[in-house]
Amino acid sequence: MIARTLPLLALAALFAPPASADLPDEPLLIVQDGAVITEARGVWHSRANGWILEIDEGGIARWQDAPTGCYRADQGDGAAGLMGQIEFRLMTPLGRDEAIFQYIDGDTPMRFERLDQLPTNCGASDLAGESDAFETFAAVMERHYGFFEERGIDWRALVDEARPRVRDGMGEAALFDVLGAMIEALGDSHTKLTAQIDDERQRAQGGLGTTLPMVRAGIGEGAWLQGLVTQLQDEVLDPGSSMLANGRIVQGTLADGRIGYVQVFTMGGFDESFAPGTQEWADAEVAAFDQAFDTILAGFADAGVKALILDLSNNRGGYDVIARRLASRLTGSAYLGYTVTNRGGREPVPYFVDVAPQPRFEGPVYLLTSDVTVSGGELATLALRQNPNVVQVGGTTRGAFSTPLPKPLPNGWYLELSNEAFRAPDGTLYEGRGIAPHWPAEVFPQSDPVAGHRAVLDWLADAIIARQ
Repeated sequence: MIARTLPLLALAALFAPPASADLPDEPLLIVQDGAVITEARGVWHSRANGWILEIDEGGIARWQDAPTGCYRADQGDGAAGLMGQIEFRLMTPLGRDEAIFQYIDGDTPMRFERLDQLPTNCGASDLAGESDAFETFAAVMERHYGFFEERGIDWRALVDEARPRVRDGMGEAALFDVLGAMIEALGDSHTKLTAQIDDERQRAQGGLGTTLPMVRAGIGEGAWLQGLVTQLQDEVLDPGSSMLANGRIVQGTLADGRIGYVQVFTMGGFDESFAPGTQEWADAEVAAFDQAFDTILAGFADAGVKALILDLSNNRGGYDVIARRLASRLTGSAYLGYTVTNRGGREPVPYFVDVAPQPRFEGPVYLLTSDVTVSGGELATLALRQNPNVVQVGGTTRGAFSTPLPKPLPNGWYLELSNEAFRAPDGTLYEGRGIAPHWPAEVFPQSDPVAGHRAVLDWLADAIIARQ
């Protein structure tokens, strides 16, 4: 499963197919020695995701099974997001008529059923006109989007209101305005529509919270981020702080070494040596994260750090494995972090936080969040909230957890939508509302979103020391 707010994979682990002497111990490479393996050839259908894979010796052809018809929509479109640019590499047969397909080892299991042949309606209709594209968009969203109720949306009413404004021949720009307004009404930053119109890339997306729009309209996001890092290293942290993992992590201490500090900006992007979506990429990201945290925790041990501020207040998400791996460095016992189901899917898949074999910090952790904290950052927050040593401080997270499901439209536009429910072990769903902190505090005030971050850290450091 692929990525989220940033162009990084969101790949989940911990799935085991039913035990059988006839099943392989490891997933099979779909292409071996330049040829597609026999086990993978045929037609495969995912009812939950509305995908049909037509696999022969030449490779994989994708079809979208929509309520309005079945149309060809292969991966590899450069105008699409990352999830629309990579293809399945692994399969695990579950008998003759069912299989798990995955992008890389450890990825979220996607179940497909074998069909005798490609359905006769595949390719039978041209759905690229404005009216057909609108009806396909509306029907795909109704079938697969998972959170209309949580986001207070009457989708059928929204469709009925928009339909009279759509007609064949209205033009791409006018149609995009209609569909884009419907996307933005959801307020979901993991649901978006992109298109190439008159040689310009168009994007419709809502739900970015209050902080990012405020900053972008003010000092600008680049100046804000640079100001935060400079302030941290020059004014907040003790001498000797550093940036690690390709500039994605800031680490140091406060209060003369008594409190450790780690800010993680993304759950990935630590190593850019390999193309995203490959096994080499996944292995390199994990290795770079481990190396960074080995360094960080060794330094904290030498300094005698008694408490840790883990700052995810500016975390934009990324690779789910990193989110859980971060939590595994802060616990001495394994626990259930969360479960995942998707609309139309089967039983929940559990995701555990293991005890890392590498150095760990098992003291009190103060987790700083805000409405910028999203996606993989929210998954880390959800997992860390199950750790009794963790106190969440700051603002409520954004409330966009689901890995986007790619659904290319028949006119060549690219739709991503949320259809996965990430739940706490007690069943609580935070999609659309975010995870509220134990200790509320404004992290990025409009009056000064840079200095406000320092004020929160100063206040938090004083509160931590008072508790020691």
